[in-house]
Amino acid sequence: MASSAYVKMSDTVSLFGGRVPAEVELLSKHLKDLDRDTFTQLLTAVVNAVAGQECSDSMRVISESGLISEENFNHVVAGLYALLKEALRLSASSLKQEVFSEDLRALRISEEFIADVSSVVFGNGQTSLKASATQGPSLPKIDEFKWRVDVAISTSSLSRALQPSILMQMKLSDGRLHRFEVPVAKFQELRYNVSLILKEMNDLEKRSILKIKD
Repeated sequence: MASSAYVKMSDTVSLFGGRVPAEVELLSKHLKDLDRDTFTQLLTAVVNAVAGQECSDSMRVISESGLISEENFNHVVAGLYALLKEALRLSASSLKQEVFSEDLRALRISEEFIADVSSVVFGNGQTSLKASATQGPSLPKIDEFKWRVDVAISTSSLSRALQPSILMQMKLSDGRLHRFEVPVAKFQELRYNVSLILKEMNDLEKRSILKIKD
């Protein structure tokens, strides 16, 4: 019986370590008949998106130019974004330019496009771009925290009358204010659980297997 010559793309592309994302695997199909100038514009817009910069206007101009269909536009943007995010996530020691180029060839991407993508991943601006690409989602931080103990003297609930509670106010870095009330019993439960977690963390640090040695 003749052996099959079929090779899965995931077996030839080392960049993703395992299964190649569908949007990346379909990238070459939607790059067909795309001229280099339009590809360069798309790549620049995607790079700005990875860097967290405003790119909606440039994306809109390209999509409305008539040089690329809406379907191809969506697939190329998604594929390039996933490809760049993964490539920029890896350190220079983990990803070599020659290996990266071979991965792109295995994805059936043309040589001229490979040169453009490689210049992004290994070019002069890659350091700042890597920092942006590896930065996780951020949340507002607490700028100010105030609290006080309050006792409800007059209330519609007899169970809450003369029962102390803790009023808290948080001011976040985005300017929002959050006010909330915590019964003393719940606050004591929170305090206990935090203390328990800190103790468990301290116990873990004492274990020799987790100690960092010079």
